[in-house]
Amino acid sequence: MDTFPRISRDALTRHHGVAAFVDVETTGLDPGHHEVLELAIVLFAFDRETGTIVGILDEYVGLREPSRPIPREATAVHGITRRMVKGRRLDDDRVRTLLNQAEVIIAHNARFDRAFISRLYPEAARKVWLCSMRGVDWARHGYRSRGLQHLLAAHGIKVDTAHRAGADCRAALALLNCRGREGDTYLRELLGSQMPLTHQMTGPVSTRSGAAQRVEGGAGHRGPSRGGRVSLPWVILAGLAFLAYLLSR
Repeated sequence: MDTFPRISRDALTRHHGVAAFVDVETTGLDPGHHEVLELAIVLFAFDRETGTIVGILDEYVGLREPSRPIPREATAVHGITRRMVKGRRLDDDRVRTLLNQAEVIIAHNARFDRAFISRLYPEAARKVWLCSMRGVDWARHGYRSRGLQHLLAAHGIKVDTAHRAGADCRAALALLNCRGREGDTYLRELLGSQMPLTHQMTGPVSTRSGAAQRVEGGAGHRGPSRGGRVSLPWVILAGLAFLAYLLSR
């Protein structure tokens, strides 16, 4: 995996851009109901012409205690327990400072991350977001899955703690710095795709055929219910969908 050097802003010129790669680990899929457990931000500089990542400017990883117990199916994927997050809070000032410095925010399945982050930091919704899962034509490059872990494995990028926000951010940057069939970095393709997310980000995320898709309906929708009570089959299916989605990231 690429190990990017730490650089200062003094080293940047007009030929460089600044972006932030972000990732969250959560208690579930619905930003209207579930909560952020871990947030990672890596602020990096890139060459505007070549799309090559030149170095890391700053980074932050923080844990957050949710208001409700962490579902077992969530812990089974990312390994974050109630004990690990007890009493922990995100450094709001630091998060805002990093996000404000970025010209663009990138995430793998950015609809998911944007929805959760914007609930904590509404100003983040006003930034330009790009999605490394949808903004790169992975199928054209010969990859059958857009899932982050599949792409990392296909490119020989090892992650010691997959599905933890900090490790996934750094690994995703290494992926974006790789070159596709035409010789350009994936980051250059992504930046040139001009596919910023729209503001229509409500609703939970589900997985269909291994790819994350947006479920129709407003935030807070939790599936079919009878008399205001969530049916047991829906709970089971929601748990399985959550596992399948996170494992595909």
